[in-house]
Amino acid sequence: MNLLIVKRLAALPIVAWVVASIVFIVLRIVPGNAADVLAQQATYQQKEQIVKALGLDKSLWEQYVLFLNGVAHLNPGYSFYSGDSVNKLMRYAMPVTIELAVAAVIVMVLLGVTTGMLAAAFRNTWIDAGARILATVFFSMPWFWLGILLIVIFGVELNLLPTFGRLPATVTYRPRTNFILIDAVLENRYDLILPWLKHLILPAVTVGLTTAGFVTRITRASFVETMFDDFVRTARMKGMRERRVFWRHIFRNAALPIVTIVGLQFGALLGGAVISEVVFSYPGVGRLMVNAIFQRDYPVVQGAALVIAFLYILVNTLTDISYLYLDPRLRRA
Repeated sequence: MNLLIVKRLAALPIVAWVVASIVFIVLRIVPGNAADVLAQQATYQQKEQIVKALGLDKSLWEQYVLFLNGVAHLNPGYSFYSGDSVNKLMRYAMPVTIELAVAAVIVMVLLGVTTGMLAAAFRNTWIDAGARILATVFFSMPWFWLGILLIVIFGVELNLLPTFGRLPATVTYRPRTNFILIDAVLENRYDLILPWLKHLILPAVTVGLTTAGFVTRITRASFVETMFDDFVRTARMKGMRERRVFWRHIFRNAALPIVTIVGLQFGALLGGAVISEVVFSYPGVGRLMVNAIFQRDYPVVQGAALVIAFLYILVNTLTDISYLYLDPRLRRA
């Protein structure tokens, strides 16, 4: 088992290099560059100076080597516009995206697994049919459309929840870790928690609700299949209590594909977080990356893409490790 974990962790830098290379190439293929945006009304000589100052006069290979050298030293560079270090920008934005992704996972798991278990328990009834219909509807909803719909209903019509930002403009917040829960404890600022949760609900529900539909269908199928396995029948024949049969035999074995799907869906949640952050003006990595794309701010886009890829790879690696723990058969493979 330890060897398998080492193999999965060893693949992290290789996958990161592939992602970094793809992002670098795609950004250079897209027409236009940062100099075109910065020097819209500049003379030709001024534009040439900007190109040289940004290092865009170098060959593509030289830019690639410099980029990889910066990534290897954990220094992706500096923003073409603000001049801030990309590391500094990521340190501020990454906790915001992690908070949103974790909240979306909670929404996805609570709704998806609970609804799937109910559908399996009452299979071939109106509850099962209703759960499957809702799962299909939720899974079919585009993120941006659902986000706008929630803004209209809960922000405009009902005026129950805030629709943009992370905290109210009237709240003073000087981040230490930029994880609001942690900072609230460290600085004794528990007044931050409730406003933050109110701002977090709509973006998290927007991302988590659509993926919950897919988790519902997987959970139902997994539980229905496990409930009729021979080892479950044997446990019942031995007189084991139904609660123990469920938690010890059905739930643990049915959880294997669910854990895998939840881990894989984390990538979809990160993609949804990008859209949700833009729709709700949430100041995370996704919104930062989208703004940088429009500005052709190569270092920021590359840094943001690497952060999202790293989070995705890390979560999938942890999913693989948890799968090895849950399924002893894989440890002997």
